[in-house]
Amino acid sequence: MRKLVVIMLSIVFMLALTGCGTGPGGGTGEQAGQTLTVGLMPDVDSIPFIIAQEKGFFKEEGVNVTLKSFKSAVDRDSALQSGNLDGAISDVLAEAFAKDGGFDTVITSATTGNYKLVAGKGEAVTALQDLKGKDVAISKNTIIEYVTDTIGTKGGLAADDMNKVIVPQIPARLEMLQNGKIAAATLPDPLATLAVKSGARLVSSSEQLGINPGVMLFTNKATEAKAKEIAAMYRAYNKAIEYLAKEPRDSYIDLVIEKAGFPAVVKDSLELPQYKKAAAPVPADVEAVIAWLQQKQLIQKGYSYEELVNDRFVR
Repeated sequence: MRKLVVIMLSIVFMLALTGCGTGPGGGTGEQAGQTLTVGLMPDVDSIPFIIAQEKGFFKEEGVNVTLKSFKSAVDRDSALQSGNLDGAISDVLAEAFAKDGGFDTVITSATTGNYKLVAGKGEAVTALQDLKGKDVAISKNTIIEYVTDTIGTKGGLAADDMNKVIVPQIPARLEMLQNGKIAAATLPDPLATLAVKSGARLVSSSEQLGINPGVMLFTNKATEAKAKEIAAMYRAYNKAIEYLAKEPRDSYIDLVIEKAGFPAVVKDSLELPQYKKAAAPVPADVEAVIAWLQQKQLIQKGYSYEELVNDRFVR
């Protein structure tokens, strides 16, 4: 009997040790098994996530990440607010709208994208002033409209000097531009690059203006319940940034085009930004967006940087 008791106690002890062990990337076995579901947009901000997935960096860090692609900000935000996403590539505007609507999300890092205002190849547009009174396709109350207005303001045009045509889906916006149905459009890369390759003219860009309102959002629920997974995701993301910095473009460009769903014709002309490791957004970028939203009376209060940003995962 005593021998049986000793054996049973030994088994219990071993099980307890197993339960306390840590999984890959520092998470416990149970926590490492939780999946992060992240929303992507058809732009270059998504590329580090695709690289991290396809090169096994997420797996190395012990985190399961499911990537879901969206063609419009509206669809992405609906998925986030309905609980189908833990986080998403997004922008400061979306975070402010979420806060204003009582939906609990938080900015966890900046992203590295570029948004370009391009004029159609059939348009006699050589400068921003030439777009006065002409149709410009945007998505309303998004980073696209913010960049368009900022380009206009810095170039001497009022917000209503350009006739904004609302086209939420990014591929549809590009198609309208290429078919001459609109004079210009604001697009993210790589579709902006594709437009220029097809004969459109670059008018201005967020990069030229030195603004970067793109961010990564997570729900507050995810930051609490899946904190270790988010931290592991960012470690894998940073590995992807290192990979993109040192690897020849030819070694990953076909993979990126396939997985991101980019048109194959952008292969030779795709311009990648100088990606940076995950970091908090610059306060001035956040504050400028909030000022724009308040000026347009799109939010009820002026949110502070601290109310919108939680940088604990990227310190």
